[in-house]
Amino acid sequence: MAEGSGHIVKSYEQELARLRSRVTDMGGIVETQVAMAAQAVVQNDGAAATLAVEADPSVDALEREVEQFVIRLLALRQPLADDLRQIVAALKITSDLERIGDYASNVAKRSIVLAQFPLPYSLTGVAHMARLVQENLKLVMDAVGESDAARAIEVWRSDEAVDDLYNTIFRELITYMMEDPRNITPCTHLLFIIKNLERIGDHATNIAEKVHYVATGTVLPEGRPKGQNSAYAVVRPAGA
Repeated sequence: MAEGSGHIVKSYEQELARLRSRVTDMGGIVETQVAMAAQAVVQNDGAAATLAVEADPSVDALEREVEQFVIRLLALRQPLADDLRQIVAALKITSDLERIGDYASNVAKRSIVLAQFPLPYSLTGVAHMARLVQENLKLVMDAVGESDAARAIEVWRSDEAVDDLYNTIFRELITYMMEDPRNITPCTHLLFIIKNLERIGDHATNIAEKVHYVATGTVLPEGRPKGQNSAYAVVRPAGA
């Protein structure tokens, strides 16, 4: 290989490493954002809510930076095969991370409003759901950093537990709302919060699918594991 070619290859490898680094940096911010949002809800922590919301512009800025970097790589390097999969996946993963950041910000904002009401409902289930979502997000970002297909599949399969918990909490909240109209406002905010958490879990699963594709070149089945219960099942008040 000519000396000049070696420099070009090294430069290209450095660019790919930089791309991976920016994606994992973005993931780290989003992980913290989700953790702060969960703390804001479960512990009624206004300061944590503020931190979660204030992190959102940094996430958006990183997404734009990665997008511009990917466009440059595609234009100048014309990558093929494995490299092309990695570069395109990075663009899609940052899009998922940006959406996760938005959902975390929404959870944090809802927590501030929720704090104004007495809660008729224990937050134990919500805390458990938030913990599952955070664990999946951390695991999938570890998979991104190491291009680990096995961890990606673990996250992909774990989404079912998040869905089942969401469905259970959904039905319980609807029951509380039907039993006492005074519960409607706080329970409505909780419904939005758990829906945002469920969507965070879905986007973590999206990322897992992309990691698996980059690592193996194969696509996971379109029908991902889902809970058996419908969140929209008819709920009857106690004694009905």
